[in-house]
Amino acid sequence: MQIPNFETSIFTTTSQLALQHNAINLGQGFPEFPMPLGLIEEVNKAMIEGHNQYAPASGASSLRIAIAEKIQFLHQQTLNPDHQILITPGGSYALFISLMSLINKGDEVIILEPAFDIYKPLIQLPEGIPIPIELNFPNFDVPWDEVKAKITSKTKAIIINTPHNPSGKLLKESDFEQLIEIVNHHNIKIISDEVYEHICFDGFKHRSILDYPALMSHSIVCFSFGKSFSCTGWKIGYCISSESIIKDLKKLHHNIVFCVDHPKQIALAHYLKEPNNYLQLSATLQVKRDLLRTLLKDSNYTLYPAHGTYFECYGFEKISNLSDTEFSQKLITNHKIATIPLSYFYSKKTDHKIVRICFAKNDDTLVESAQRLKSYV
Repeated sequence: MQIPNFETSIFTTTSQLALQHNAINLGQGFPEFPMPLGLIEEVNKAMIEGHNQYAPASGASSLRIAIAEKIQFLHQQTLNPDHQILITPGGSYALFISLMSLINKGDEVIILEPAFDIYKPLIQLPEGIPIPIELNFPNFDVPWDEVKAKITSKTKAIIINTPHNPSGKLLKESDFEQLIEIVNHHNIKIISDEVYEHICFDGFKHRSILDYPALMSHSIVCFSFGKSFSCTGWKIGYCISSESIIKDLKKLHHNIVFCVDHPKQIALAHYLKEPNNYLQLSATLQVKRDLLRTLLKDSNYTLYPAHGTYFECYGFEKISNLSDTEFSQKLITNHKIATIPLSYFYSKKTDHKIVRICFAKNDDTLVESAQRLKSYV
Protein backbone atom coordinates (compact mmCIF):
# COMPACT_ATOMS: atom_id res chain seq x y z
CA MET A 1 0.00 0.00 0.00
CA GLN A 2 1.34 3.41 -0.96
CA ILE A 3 0.94 6.07 1.73
CA PRO A 4 -0.88 9.12 0.32
CA ASN A 5 0.98 12.42 0.33
CA PHE A 6 -0.85 13.97 3.28
CA GLU A 7 -0.36 17.64 4.03
CA THR A 8 1.14 18.66 7.35
CA SER A 9 -1.57 19.30 9.93
CA ILE A 10 -2.30 22.96 10.57
CA PHE A 11 -2.32 22.14 14.27
CA THR A 12 1.33 21.15 14.00
CA THR A 13 2.33 24.23 12.01
CA THR A 14 0.26 26.59 14.16
CA SER A 15 1.69 25.18 17.39
CA GLN A 16 5.23 25.51 16.06
CA LEU A 17 4.61 29.08 14.96
CA ALA A 18 3.02 29.90 18.32
CA LEU A 19 6.11 28.60 20.12
CA GLN A 20 8.38 30.54 17.78
CA HIS A 21 6.56 33.81 18.53
CA ASN A 22 5.77 33.08 22.19
CA ALA A 23 2.07 33.31 21.38
CA ILE A 24 -0.88 32.09 23.43
CA ASN A 25 -2.15 28.98 21.66
CA LEU A 26 -5.93 28.93 21.30
CA GLY A 27 -5.60 26.84 18.15
CA GLN A 28 -5.02 23.29 19.30
CA GLY A 29 -7.88 21.77 21.24
CA PHE A 30 -6.67 20.78 24.67
CA PRO A 31 -7.63 22.02 28.16
CA GLU A 32 -5.16 24.21 29.99
CA PHE A 33 -6.62 23.39 33.40
CA PRO A 34 -5.76 20.13 35.22
CA MET A 35 -7.63 16.87 34.83
CA PRO A 36 -9.65 15.55 37.81
CA LEU A 37 -7.47 14.68 40.79
CA GLY A 38 -9.76 11.81 41.70
CA LEU A 39 -9.04 10.10 38.38
CA ILE A 40 -5.29 10.52 38.88
CA GLU A 41 -5.66 8.90 42.29
CA GLU A 42 -7.55 5.98 40.74
CA VAL A 43 -4.68 5.41 38.28
CA ASN A 44 -2.12 5.38 41.08
CA LYS A 45 -4.29 2.94 43.00
CA ALA A 46 -4.62 0.65 39.97
CA MET A 47 -0.85 0.61 39.47
CA ILE A 48 -0.18 -0.16 43.13
CA GLU A 49 -2.74 -2.97 42.96
CA GLY A 50 -0.74 -4.53 40.13
CA HIS A 51 -2.73 -3.78 36.96
CA ASN A 52 0.48 -3.15 35.01
CA GLN A 53 0.60 -6.00 32.49
CA TYR A 54 -1.31 -6.47 29.27
CA ALA A 55 -5.02 -5.74 29.42
CA PRO A 56 -7.48 -7.99 27.60
CA ALA A 57 -7.30 -7.13 23.90
CA SER A 58 -10.87 -5.85 23.75
CA GLY A 59 -10.41 -3.82 26.94
CA ALA A 60 -10.61 -4.45 30.65
CA SER A 61 -13.87 -6.20 31.44
CA SER A 62 -14.63 -3.78 34.28
CA LEU A 63 -14.34 -0.80 31.95
CA ARG A 64 -16.55 -2.33 29.25
CA ILE A 65 -19.17 -3.11 31.89
CA ALA A 66 -18.94 0.45 33.26
CA ILE A 67 -19.41 1.86 29.74
CA ALA A 68 -22.45 -0.36 29.17
CA GLU A 69 -23.93 0.89 32.45
CA LYS A 70 -23.24 4.49 31.43
CA ILE A 71 -24.95 3.97 28.06
CA GLN A 72 -27.97 2.41 29.77
CA PHE A 73 -28.14 5.40 32.12
CA LEU A 74 -27.75 8.07 29.42
CA HIS A 75 -29.44 6.51 26.40
CA GLN A 76 -31.56 3.62 27.71
CA GLN A 77 -29.72 1.32 25.32
CA THR A 78 -28.74 -2.15 26.51
CA LEU A 79 -25.33 -3.26 25.25
CA ASN A 80 -23.46 -6.52 25.52
CA PRO A 81 -20.12 -5.39 27.01
CA ASP A 82 -18.31 -8.45 25.65
CA HIS A 83 -19.45 -8.08 22.06
CA GLN A 84 -20.47 -4.46 21.39
CA ILE A 85 -17.72 -2.39 23.01
CA LEU A 86 -14.05 -2.10 22.04
CA ILE A 87 -11.55 -0.02 24.04
CA THR A 88 -9.17 1.91 21.76
CA PRO A 89 -6.03 4.08 22.09
CA GLY A 90 -7.96 7.29 21.49
CA GLY A 91 -10.93 8.55 19.53
CA SER A 92 -8.88 9.12 16.37
CA TYR A 93 -7.78 5.48 16.40
CA ALA A 94 -11.42 4.46 16.83
CA LEU A 95 -12.22 6.38 13.64
CA PHE A 96 -9.18 4.83 11.93
CA ILE A 97 -10.12 1.18 12.50
CA SER A 98 -13.78 1.95 11.74
CA LEU A 99 -12.86 3.23 8.29
CA MET A 100 -10.20 0.57 7.68
CA SER A 101 -12.74 -2.14 8.42
CA LEU A 102 -15.27 -0.73 5.96
CA ILE A 103 -13.43 0.89 3.07
CA ASN A 104 -12.01 -0.80 -0.01
CA LYS A 105 -10.39 0.86 -3.01
CA GLY A 106 -12.86 3.12 -4.81
CA ASP A 107 -15.45 3.20 -2.03
CA GLU A 108 -16.95 6.60 -1.29
CA VAL A 109 -17.46 8.17 2.13
CA ILE A 110 -19.54 11.31 2.61
CA ILE A 111 -18.09 13.89 5.00
CA LEU A 112 -19.79 17.08 6.15
CA GLU A 113 -17.59 20.16 6.00
CA PRO A 114 -16.13 21.99 7.78
CA ALA A 115 -14.81 18.66 9.06
CA PHE A 116 -12.19 17.46 11.52
CA ASP A 117 -8.99 17.26 9.49
CA ILE A 118 -8.26 13.52 9.90
CA TYR A 119 -11.42 12.31 8.17
CA LYS A 120 -10.11 12.77 4.64
CA PRO A 121 -6.69 11.10 5.08
CA LEU A 122 -8.23 8.19 6.96
CA ILE A 123 -10.59 7.60 4.04
CA GLN A 124 -7.76 7.95 1.52
CA LEU A 125 -5.44 5.53 3.34
CA PRO A 126 -7.32 2.41 2.14
CA GLU A 127 -7.80 4.22 -1.24
CA GLY A 128 -11.33 5.33 -0.51
CA ILE A 129 -12.77 8.54 -1.96
CA PRO A 130 -13.96 11.38 0.32
CA ILE A 131 -17.16 13.05 -0.89
CA PRO A 132 -17.29 16.45 0.83
CA ILE A 133 -20.59 18.24 1.32
CA GLU A 134 -20.57 21.71 2.86
CA LEU A 135 -22.89 22.47 5.74
CA ASN A 136 -25.25 25.37 5.13
CA PHE A 137 -23.63 28.66 6.19
CA PRO A 138 -23.97 30.46 8.57
CA ASN A 139 -26.04 28.02 10.70
CA PHE A 140 -24.02 24.90 9.78
CA ASP A 141 -27.17 22.85 9.17
CA VAL A 142 -26.89 19.62 7.17
CA PRO A 143 -28.18 19.95 3.57
CA TRP A 144 -29.89 16.55 3.59
CA ASP A 145 -31.23 16.84 0.03
CA GLU A 146 -27.67 17.24 -1.21
CA VAL A 147 -26.49 14.34 0.95
CA LYS A 148 -29.14 12.07 -0.54
CA ALA A 149 -28.29 13.25 -4.06
CA LYS A 150 -24.61 12.36 -3.55
CA ILE A 151 -25.30 8.76 -2.47
CA THR A 152 -24.30 6.29 -5.18
CA SER A 153 -23.72 2.56 -5.49
CA LYS A 154 -20.16 3.27 -4.32
CA THR A 155 -21.16 5.06 -1.12
CA LYS A 156 -20.00 2.97 1.80
CA ALA A 157 -20.47 5.35 4.74
CA ILE A 158 -21.38 8.79 6.05
CA ILE A 159 -19.34 10.40 8.85
CA ILE A 160 -21.28 12.56 11.27
CA ASN A 161 -19.85 14.56 14.17
CA THR A 162 -21.94 15.83 17.08
CA PRO A 163 -21.18 18.03 18.95
CA HIS A 164 -19.44 19.29 15.86
CA ASN A 165 -15.83 20.37 15.58
CA PRO A 166 -15.21 23.14 14.51
CA SER A 167 -18.65 24.80 14.54
CA GLY A 168 -19.99 23.62 17.91
CA LYS A 169 -23.27 22.61 16.23
CA LEU A 170 -25.43 19.83 17.71
CA LEU A 171 -27.43 17.48 15.51
CA LYS A 172 -31.19 17.67 16.08
CA GLU A 173 -33.96 15.07 16.21
CA SER A 174 -34.80 15.89 12.59
CA ASP A 175 -31.21 15.11 11.54
CA PHE A 176 -31.44 11.62 12.97
CA GLU A 177 -34.78 11.12 11.27
CA GLN A 178 -33.04 11.87 7.99
CA LEU A 179 -30.32 9.32 8.80
CA ILE A 180 -32.93 6.68 9.55
CA GLU A 181 -34.55 7.35 6.19
CA ILE A 182 -31.16 7.04 4.46
CA VAL A 183 -30.19 3.70 6.03
CA ASN A 184 -33.66 2.36 5.31
CA HIS A 185 -33.09 2.98 1.61
CA HIS A 186 -29.35 2.42 1.19
CA ASN A 187 -26.87 -0.20 2.35
CA ILE A 188 -24.46 2.24 3.94
CA LYS A 189 -22.91 2.67 7.36
CA ILE A 190 -22.78 5.68 9.67
CA ILE A 191 -19.60 6.51 11.54
CA SER A 192 -20.56 8.82 14.37
CA ASP A 193 -17.82 10.90 15.98
CA GLU A 194 -19.19 11.77 19.42
CA VAL A 195 -15.99 12.55 21.30
CA TYR A 196 -17.45 15.79 22.71
CA GLU A 197 -20.57 14.05 24.04
CA HIS A 198 -20.23 15.56 27.53
CA ILE A 199 -19.66 19.14 26.40
CA CYS A 200 -23.07 20.64 25.61
CA PHE A 201 -24.28 24.08 26.67
CA ASP A 202 -27.36 26.23 27.21
CA GLY A 203 -29.51 23.32 28.35
CA PHE A 204 -29.08 21.47 25.07
CA LYS A 205 -28.88 17.67 25.24
CA HIS A 206 -26.42 15.58 23.29
CA ARG A 207 -28.32 13.37 20.87
CA SER A 208 -26.46 10.20 20.00
CA ILE A 209 -26.79 7.42 17.48
CA LEU A 210 -27.29 5.33 20.63
CA ASP A 211 -30.67 7.02 21.17
CA TYR A 212 -31.96 5.44 17.96
CA PRO A 213 -32.13 1.62 17.86
CA ALA A 214 -33.00 1.79 14.15
CA LEU A 215 -29.50 3.17 13.49
CA MET A 216 -27.44 0.95 15.79
CA SER A 217 -26.99 -2.01 13.42
CA HIS A 218 -25.80 0.40 10.71
CA SER A 219 -23.42 2.46 12.84
CA ILE A 220 -20.08 2.68 14.60
CA VAL A 221 -20.02 5.26 17.40
CA CYS A 222 -16.64 6.63 18.52
CA PHE A 223 -15.87 8.22 21.90
CA SER A 224 -12.91 9.72 23.77
CA PHE A 225 -12.12 9.66 27.49
CA GLY A 226 -9.49 12.32 26.82
CA LYS A 227 -12.22 14.83 25.94
CA SER A 228 -14.57 13.71 28.73
CA PHE A 229 -12.00 14.02 31.50
CA SER A 230 -9.67 16.76 30.21
CA CYS A 231 -6.75 14.37 29.68
CA THR A 232 -6.23 14.43 25.92
CA GLY A 233 -2.71 13.04 26.33
CA TRP A 234 -4.06 9.77 27.66
CA LYS A 235 -5.31 8.72 24.21
CA ILE A 236 -8.00 6.31 25.39
CA GLY A 237 -11.38 5.96 23.72
CA TYR A 238 -13.83 3.32 22.60
CA CYS A 239 -16.14 2.14 19.83
CA ILE A 240 -19.71 0.92 20.19
CA SER A 241 -21.49 -0.97 17.42
CA SER A 242 -23.32 -4.17 16.58
CA GLU A 243 -21.76 -7.50 17.48
CA SER A 244 -20.85 -8.29 13.85
CA ILE A 245 -19.15 -4.93 13.26
CA ILE A 246 -17.22 -5.01 16.55
CA LYS A 247 -16.05 -8.52 15.64
CA ASP A 248 -14.47 -7.10 12.48
CA LEU A 249 -12.94 -4.17 14.37
CA LYS A 250 -11.37 -6.57 16.86
CA LYS A 251 -9.58 -8.41 14.04
CA LEU A 252 -7.81 -5.20 13.09
CA HIS A 253 -7.29 -3.96 16.61
CA HIS A 254 -5.75 -7.18 17.90
CA ASN A 255 -3.15 -7.09 15.13
CA ILE A 256 -2.29 -3.39 15.34
CA VAL A 257 -1.93 -2.45 19.01
CA PHE A 258 -3.42 -5.53 20.75
CA CYS A 259 -4.47 -3.65 23.89
CA VAL A 260 -4.68 -0.30 25.64
CA ASP A 261 -3.03 1.11 28.80
CA HIS A 262 -4.22 -1.21 31.58
CA PRO A 263 -4.08 0.83 34.83
CA LYS A 264 -5.88 3.75 33.21
CA GLN A 265 -8.67 1.43 32.10
CA ILE A 266 -9.10 0.15 35.65
CA ALA A 267 -9.13 3.74 36.93
CA LEU A 268 -11.73 4.81 34.38
CA ALA A 269 -13.95 1.84 35.26
CA HIS A 270 -14.10 3.08 38.86
CA TYR A 271 -14.45 6.74 37.91
CA LEU A 272 -17.39 6.16 35.54
CA LYS A 273 -19.53 4.74 38.31
CA GLU A 274 -20.31 8.27 39.53
CA PRO A 275 -22.22 10.07 36.73
CA ASN A 276 -21.35 13.52 38.07
CA ASN A 277 -17.73 12.82 37.20
CA TYR A 278 -18.60 13.23 33.52
CA LEU A 279 -21.81 15.25 33.70
CA GLN A 280 -20.18 18.26 35.37
CA LEU A 281 -17.86 19.05 32.45
CA SER A 282 -20.50 20.98 30.48
CA ALA A 283 -21.11 23.46 33.29
CA THR A 284 -17.38 23.96 33.84
CA LEU A 285 -16.72 24.72 30.18
CA GLN A 286 -19.81 26.87 29.69
CA VAL A 287 -18.35 29.27 32.25
CA LYS A 288 -15.20 29.44 30.10
CA ARG A 289 -17.17 29.93 26.90
CA ASP A 290 -19.35 32.63 28.42
CA LEU A 291 -16.32 34.45 29.81
CA LEU A 292 -14.75 34.66 26.36
CA ARG A 293 -18.06 35.80 24.88
CA THR A 294 -18.32 38.56 27.48
CA LEU A 295 -14.75 39.66 26.88
CA LEU A 296 -15.30 39.91 23.11
CA LYS A 297 -18.88 41.19 23.25
CA ASP A 298 -18.01 44.80 22.43
CA SER A 299 -15.36 43.92 19.86
CA ASN A 300 -15.71 43.87 16.08
CA TYR A 301 -15.62 40.07 15.97
CA THR A 302 -18.80 38.29 14.88
CA LEU A 303 -19.80 35.38 17.11
CA TYR A 304 -21.12 32.19 15.52
CA PRO A 305 -22.84 30.61 18.55
CA ALA A 306 -21.73 27.16 19.68
CA HIS A 307 -23.72 24.79 21.85
CA GLY A 308 -21.03 22.13 22.25
CA THR A 309 -17.30 21.24 22.15
CA TYR A 310 -14.67 23.59 23.54
CA PHE A 311 -14.43 25.64 20.38
CA GLU A 312 -16.23 28.69 19.09
CA CYS A 313 -16.02 30.43 15.75
CA TYR A 314 -15.51 34.17 15.42
CA GLY A 315 -15.78 36.15 12.19
CA PHE A 316 -13.36 38.97 11.46
CA GLU A 317 -15.00 40.41 8.33
CA LYS A 318 -15.47 43.78 10.08
CA ILE A 319 -11.78 43.88 10.99
CA SER A 320 -9.82 42.77 7.94
CA ASN A 321 -10.10 41.87 4.27
CA LEU A 322 -7.32 39.31 4.56
CA SER A 323 -7.97 35.63 3.99
CA ASP A 324 -8.54 33.65 7.16
CA THR A 325 -5.14 31.98 6.76
CA GLU A 326 -3.36 35.34 6.43
CA PHE A 327 -5.37 36.79 9.31
CA SER A 328 -4.46 33.85 11.57
CA GLN A 329 -0.80 34.20 10.72
CA LYS A 330 -0.85 37.92 11.51
CA LEU A 331 -2.56 37.21 14.82
CA ILE A 332 0.37 34.98 15.73
CA THR A 333 3.24 37.10 14.44
CA ASN A 334 1.93 40.56 15.35
CA HIS A 335 -0.41 39.94 18.28
CA LYS A 336 0.98 36.76 19.86
CA ILE A 337 -2.29 34.83 19.74
CA ALA A 338 -2.83 31.58 17.78
CA THR A 339 -6.17 30.53 16.25
CA ILE A 340 -7.16 28.17 13.44
CA PRO A 341 -8.56 29.46 10.10
CA LEU A 342 -11.88 27.77 9.36
CA SER A 343 -10.99 27.29 5.69
CA TYR A 344 -8.57 24.57 6.75
CA PHE A 345 -11.56 22.35 7.55
CA TYR A 346 -12.90 22.57 3.96
CA SER A 347 -11.68 20.61 0.93
CA LYS A 348 -12.14 23.70 -1.23
CA LYS A 349 -10.59 25.96 1.44
CA THR A 350 -13.87 27.86 1.63
CA ASP A 351 -13.13 31.17 3.34
CA HIS A 352 -15.93 32.71 5.42
CA LYS A 353 -13.41 34.95 7.24
CA ILE A 354 -13.73 32.97 10.45
CA VAL A 355 -11.22 31.67 12.98
CA ARG A 356 -11.79 28.83 15.43
CA ILE A 357 -10.89 29.52 19.05
CA CYS A 358 -10.41 26.99 21.86
CA PHE A 359 -11.78 28.40 25.12
CA ALA A 360 -10.81 25.45 27.38
CA LYS A 361 -8.21 27.63 29.06
CA ASN A 362 -7.59 29.25 32.43
CA ASP A 363 -9.46 32.49 33.06
CA ASP A 364 -6.34 34.65 33.03
CA THR A 365 -5.37 33.14 29.68
CA LEU A 366 -8.80 33.99 28.26
CA VAL A 367 -8.60 37.56 29.56
CA GLU A 368 -5.17 38.11 28.02
CA SER A 369 -6.23 36.37 24.81
CA ALA A 370 -9.25 38.63 24.41
CA GLN A 371 -7.05 41.71 24.81
CA ARG A 372 -4.69 40.46 22.13
CA LEU A 373 -7.53 39.56 19.77
CA LYS A 374 -9.04 43.03 20.18
CA SER A 375 -5.69 44.65 19.57
CA TYR A 376 -6.00 43.72 15.88
CA VAL A 377 -7.53 46.89 14.43
